[in-house]
Amino acid sequence: MIAIWVIATSVDLPQKPTKLDSKPGYDARLQDPLIVVGTERKAVVQKLGEEAVENTDTVETGTSTVPTFPRLLQFDDEEIATGEKGELGELESPTEYQLMGLGIRKVSFLGIQVYVVGMYVATDDIAQLQRTLIKKIDPIATTLVAGEKDTLKEKLLDPVVGEEVWNHILSSTNVRTLFRIVPVRDTDFGHMRDAYVRAVTAQARKNPEEFGDDKFGQSVAQLKAMFGHGNVPKGRELVLARSGKGSLAAWFDTGKTGPQRLGEVDDERISRALWLHYLAGSHVASEAARKSIVEGIMEFVERPVGTVATQVHV
Repeated sequence: MIAIWVIATSVDLPQKPTKLDSKPGYDARLQDPLIVVGTERKAVVQKLGEEAVENTDTVETGTSTVPTFPRLLQFDDEEIATGEKGELGELESPTEYQLMGLGIRKVSFLGIQVYVVGMYVATDDIAQLQRTLIKKIDPIATTLVAGEKDTLKEKLLDPVVGEEVWNHILSSTNVRTLFRIVPVRDTDFGHMRDAYVRAVTAQARKNPEEFGDDKFGQSVAQLKAMFGHGNVPKGRELVLARSGKGSLAAWFDTGKTGPQRLGEVDDERISRALWLHYLAGSHVASEAARKSIVEGIMEFVERPVGTVATQVHV
């Protein structure tokens, strides 16, 4: 299993790495997630959780505890990617993801900050996301003009219609996405697990016919087991990744003991319900994140389908 984060700057990164396998001479450090920061045509390789060096291509988060998020990152998880990119061990290079939007999760009437969350979409899948969103407004268009963009924005922000749109995207496309979550205060997996289970079961109550089978109950149990117990210190990264087939995988920066794969859930309904927890409905986890993600989508749909991947690169 391989998961790799890469934070890119505006300079060129090194040539595509060799295949990740266990042949003689293979660098064992690649068994762990890494952060690679490009600086002056050199790559500084760091363990996940170490301070990034000279990464200027970032977005401010609005909190000094976790001040920035990268615009671009690379991530792969072999186990959920198997069957999509070839046989296990044959991944040519990590998949590039682009930031769509981010925000701070707050709780209680005091607005206590809990974590920063950002949503990323695989660069190669942006065209598919563009096409699906645009066709919601105009079946024959390849881009949206100002008035049409406003209509789409209203749909995405509407509690009912927005949920219908995202349900369609998540259940009928192969778009790969992930959420990067970094706490701004110490928390624990128990709190995160309970919040995610509540989000998933809330979707099940709204759609009993779709979520009422025994397999769904087993999948919820897998979700609970994936997060288990333990502390989540502030500044430590948690990544929730959704494959093109809807499988969910979670990775966590444990600090001294290194990055850890928490597990996976194959049932796409689990990841879809979690994604809706951030994207749609009357009570999302972070309204600021949802609005930021929608604004990011507006930038996608104003360009012709298929051009964003080349225009947004730094």
